[in-house]
Amino acid sequence: MYIVTGGAGFIGSNIVAGLEQAGMGPIVVCDWLGTEMKWRNISKRKLFDVIAPEQLADFLNSHAGEISGVIHMGAISSTTHRDADEIVSNNIRLSLDLWTWCTRARVPFIYASSAATYGDGNESFDDRRNADGLSSLNPLNAYGWSKHMVDRRIQDDLDAGRPHPPQWVGLKFFNVYGPNEFHKGDMMSVPCKRYPELKSGEPFRLFASDRPEYEDGGQRRDFVYVKDCVEVILWALKNPSVSGLFNCGTGRATSFRELAEATYSAMGLPSNIEYIPMPEQLKGKYQYFTQAEMGKLRDAGYNGQFRTVEQGMQDYVANHLSKEDPFL
Repeated sequence: MYIVTGGAGFIGSNIVAGLEQAGMGPIVVCDWLGTEMKWRNISKRKLFDVIAPEQLADFLNSHAGEISGVIHMGAISSTTHRDADEIVSNNIRLSLDLWTWCTRARVPFIYASSAATYGDGNESFDDRRNADGLSSLNPLNAYGWSKHMVDRRIQDDLDAGRPHPPQWVGLKFFNVYGPNEFHKGDMMSVPCKRYPELKSGEPFRLFASDRPEYEDGGQRRDFVYVKDCVEVILWALKNPSVSGLFNCGTGRATSFRELAEATYSAMGLPSNIEYIPMPEQLKGKYQYFTQAEMGKLRDAGYNGQFRTVEQGMQDYVANHLSKEDPFL
């Protein structure tokens, strides 16, 4: 049995689909579904159960001998969320409680970290870091800090020789895009957010640069397709000797302008890009460049391929965004 927290969310629901396709189950989704359409993300899946986060501790304890792995994706993922107490409760407390439970129950633990832990990237995007290396990172927002704090606490446990799960894998996800992100509101990927506008003939609107060293549309991110992230997680689960904190990106930085052009190409439309001012609340908190260093994951044995944005957008548009039923 696999427990997927945040299992009805974006990355989580894709993991659930990947587990089902790989014949790895039973699968339990732990999440709040709310009153909107988030339930559609898991409506096609064969599930053992769906439980609310407040039921998780009791469920784990009553099924301890049956659980093959805990995949922890549940979090407040908005980089603009301002209630730090909520972030501590959801992102830090639950993560550390699950780390402790998996240690005691001897259950593999895979959790979501984030490229947001790297802050502005001045300290590089190198995931080969000891405790001192982690301490030099300076996240730009509370979400990134919460992920960073969990990474540091886990590293501290390891350095101190404290008990830990038999397998643990933290994944620093870079800019993930793909199906089942429709519930995320402002945190949807730019192509998902803009697709309905493009269909109606509006331009692809991107944030203008407010830094002189970057031209408009020249901000560069490591955009990674969600289905490729799932393959990394399935590989980890099938390789229990692998543990560590790894980047999960492509190793390629792509400009937002190139992403917009890839979206238009996938739609069979000519490019029409317009630039709008950077929102005040993002100034100073916006990553202008991210690019995962992927050598550590490769050295651990992962040899899967990561789609380019052109390949990812072709699949995203053809098999999801353009469909009447866009859900995975």
